Amino acid sequence: MVGLVDEVDNSLRANAHPIRITAPRANFSANFSRLISEYKDLHPDSHFEFIATNNVVDLGAGAADIAIRIAKKIDDDRLICRKLNEVTASLYASPEYVKRHGLPTGPAEFPGHIFVVYDRYGSALGVNEWLIDQIDRSQIESRCSDSEAMIAAIKVGIGIGIVVTSMASDHPELVRCFPPPPGRSSFSWLLINPDAYRRPEVKTFVAFFAPRYQAIFKRPAES
Repeated sequence: MVGLVDEVDNSLRANAHPIRITAPRANFSANFSRLISEYKDLHPDSHFEFIATNNVVDLGAGAADIAIRIAKKIDDDRLICRKLNEVTASLYASPEYVKRHGLPTGPAEFPGHIFVVYDRYGSALGVNEWLIDQIDRSQIESRCSDSEAMIAAIKVGIGIGIVVTSMASDHPELVRCFPPPPGRSSFSWLLINPDAYRRPEVKTFVAFFAPRYQAIFKRPAES
């Protein structure tokens, strides 16, 4: 009888639904990995699938169970939404760029500088739209599809670009032009498919993950 119970338990574990999480690639960071590792230490039978994309995955249609998404607001009333953190961004340059061109301390000093902007991904970051409105199109040297490409372009000195402040701490060599422009912040959201949330393993994971993620990425006071 014990052997049969063990066999059934092993079968259940083998067929357990993975928790499917989608987010921009940058969110699958060392901190994220640490939280997943800590959760699996507590729940060794848990399984995960990760979908790294800047595209909006349709959770309501069941394409994933959980999403981390940056947006001003969430309009999809099919989803369970939890606001995680305020997301701010500012302009950064490489030391080499600063040596060659100096550093603007505000929009009045943008003339004479060159910039890197986002394409689709940047629509979630108010600073991207703000910057494009402040400069001439001829000052845009390059456009990037995601934060990894943006940081790479800034580091090689292509131009001044936009970096989320919580990510900038991972790249201390970058030089910030000025504090994040006021009124241009966005938010990080944890979105959950309601059907998935009925599964005990998803509900348990959300209760573990959300407050710890908030604590890690809580925005420090800007100076």
